[in-house]
This record gives sequence, structure tokens and C-alpha cells, in this order.
Amino acid sequence: MGLDVVIPDATTPAAPVEVVTFGCRLNALDSATAKAMAGAAGLENVVVVNTCAVTAEAVKQARQAIRRLKREAPARRIIVTGCAAQTEPGRFAAMDEVDRVLGNAEKTAPESWAATRAALDFGIGADAKTVVGDIMAVRETAGHLIDGPADTIEGHTRAFVQVQDGCDHRCTFCVIPYGRGNSRSVPMGAVVARVRELVADGTSEIVLTGVDLTSYGADLPGAPRLGTLVRALLRHVPELPRLRLSSIDSVEVDAELLRALAEEERLMPHLHLSLQAGDDLILKRMKRRHLRADAIRFCADIRRMRPDMVIGADLIAGFPTETEAQFRASLDLVDACGLTHLHVFPFSPRPGTPAARMPAVAPATVKERARRLREKGAHALLRHLAGEIGARREVLAERGGLARTRSFTPVRLPTRLPPGTLTHIRIAGHDGVRLIAA
Repeated sequence: MGLDVVIPDATTPAAPVEVVTFGCRLNALDSATAKAMAGAAGLENVVVVNTCAVTAEAVKQARQAIRRLKREAPARRIIVTGCAAQTEPGRFAAMDEVDRVLGNAEKTAPESWAATRAALDFGIGADAKTVVGDIMAVRETAGHLIDGPADTIEGHTRAFVQVQDGCDHRCTFCVIPYGRGNSRSVPMGAVVARVRELVADGTSEIVLTGVDLTSYGADLPGAPRLGTLVRALLRHVPELPRLRLSSIDSVEVDAELLRALAEEERLMPHLHLSLQAGDDLILKRMKRRHLRADAIRFCADIRRMRPDMVIGADLIAGFPTETEAQFRASLDLVDACGLTHLHVFPFSPRPGTPAARMPAVAPATVKERARRLREKGAHALLRHLAGEIGARREVLAERGGLARTRSFTPVRLPTRLPPGTLTHIRIAGHDGVRLIAA
């Protein structure tokens, strides 16, 4: 799911507002905003649990964390928000440990936190334990998408700038549109201004992120595409050393973005694709918008234009009706597309989605196929790491003596550098997971 879960230690002095985050980087960005807004509202001795709905396991882990948090500090009040709170508010409101449930739109609205404090501290409106609006009715991008603490995640070196939220597609396995709403974009001028501020503050790398990043701009005047935004950022912020894209949908990549990937040295040679499967019938049942040949062709085309491109992908193991032959098509896709970094998800039925009503693959088979996919990904990563030995690479230093190459491969440095430092190193070896600098 992208991020480790961090649960505050009850043995250490509690901050006025603690946050436990599940799920993706967007949730981590929202957590930074929610923490700041809750603190500004004067809330104290509160834990905000920002949930993820992408899998049943993520929801289960959130509920377990809530119970643990309450056991460790019974006086601490718990506020639940995020995608699972948006899609299953009643399930969290029914928990005795939970004091308040806020929807995804509400968690980034200052007035929601002011009302929450009034309810928790003074009993004003305390009967409204659940404050979850219609996320599909949200049409505008809030200021938190481009401003303030939402641009940085604690412990991360690079800055994440969310330029898009929501999704207009309805993949049969996915509940996220019902948690995030329809697609909406931040105007280009606001994005450029925010990136310029971050670079002026010393940020060396910006990551553009969104729920469906490649749908950027469809709701804006003139319908600019993601490629237009990328070109504008690189043109108007020439002092930005590195620009990176988070996960994209290859079928939505526009011609201008392709040209930028081929021509712009400051646009990093690393893409993470939402592929999900390698069999055409499974892709159709997922209601994806590409076929196997489209994915293979895209990867070949982008490597022809940018030979140093490193590609990762999301893949689902054990989608309903998936046969062994269809699974092997996904397994073979790793080699056919030359994938390096895999995010493997065992299929998890989400309530209300069409896939949840399809004939399921046996759980043991799903687990075993996920293991095989991860094993395939580990071998692919080993090939990439071995191929880097002896090369000189520019890296961005992170915390703990680590760094990342332009292709986002982790590197262990011989000495610690200040986070955010750009330097050149020679690759001497690897440990199976990361590169080792000389």
C-alpha cells in the first residue's frame, strides 16, 4: 500500500495531535494537513487515524490500530478519517473506541476540526459522531492540495505536490473513486507558484502526485494535459533540479508528456505504471482501458525514446475467474515489459464493487500467486541492481545514509550526507535490495 504504518508509542509523551496513516502518499499528504488543522483548532490528546480502503486488509489493520491505541491510552480521543471512513463510516462509528468520523472532504476543511473540538471538548453537536458528506458532490480542489504542510511528508527528503484528486474511471475492483470522488485538478498557475516556493526553500526534487495523475487537467479551462503541466514547470522553474511523476496510467499518457520524457533531462527516468494484469480477458473484466499489447508497446516506445528509463508497475494476483494460464500472462508481463519495481496486491474484494460479485479464486491460490509475482519481481530487481555495478550515478541523499538514483533505485552511501544533497557516486555492489556506493 505504499507507506508503512506508524503508531505513536504510548510510553513517550504524547503530542497534542498524533496521526496514524494507512495507505498511499496522498493519505500521508492529507495527514500532514489534518494534523496542522487539528492543532490549529486547539484539539489536544487526540489521535487521528487516516484510513485506506484499497484492500480489506487495510481496513482490518486500521480497526486493529484503533483498538490498540485506545488500550494503550484510554483517555486519548480517536478521530477516524480517510477513504475507509468515507466508504464505510458506519463501521467505524459503531466502534466504542471512536469519538468522531470525518469524511475525506471534511478532513481537509478547517471548520470540520473546529466543530470537532466543540463536540469533543464542549459537547456542542456531540450527537453528530459521523460527519461524512457526499464526496461525489465535491467539484473544486481545496487549497490544501497545493499549500502548506501537505507538500512534505515527515521523514521524506523530496516534496510531494498533489495536483489532482479523485477518479472518473470505474475499474471493477476499485473502491477508491467512492472514497476520493470524481477527478479534479489544481490550476497550472497555482502548481507552478507552489513548486517555485518549494525550490526557493531548498527542495531538490518535486514529485507530482494524484489519484489518477494522467487524467490531470480534463476539468480545467482549455483541458490542459499532464504533459502541458510538466513542460510549464520545467520552463518556469528552471532552478528545479529534479521533477518526478508518481504512478500513472500508460493509456492516458499524452503526446506532450511523451516528448517531455524523451527530451527533458530534469524529468526523472522512472515510471510506475498501473498495469494490474497481463491477460486481455482479465483486463476487460477489470474494466481497464488497455490490453496486454498496449502495455508492452508503451514500455518499448518509452525505452526507445529514453534508454535509461526504469519502469515499475502495480499488479493484482488472483483476480476473480483468473486461471493459471491467465496468471502466467501477468507473470510473463514482467519480462515482456522489462519491469523492475513491482507493487503486488493479492486480490481483495471490496464491498459494492462488481468484482466482489464475480467467481472468486481460492484464497490459498491468491496468496500463492502473489508470492510467485513477488518472487518474479525480486529477480527482476536483482538483474537491475547487478546491471548498475560500476556505473556513476547522480543520487539524492535521504536520511539514514541512504540515497536514490534518478531511476529511484535506493543506494547505501559510505558516509551520511545532509538530506537533499545531490552528488555523484560510483556503484560498487548491491545487497539484493539496494545499491552500495563506493
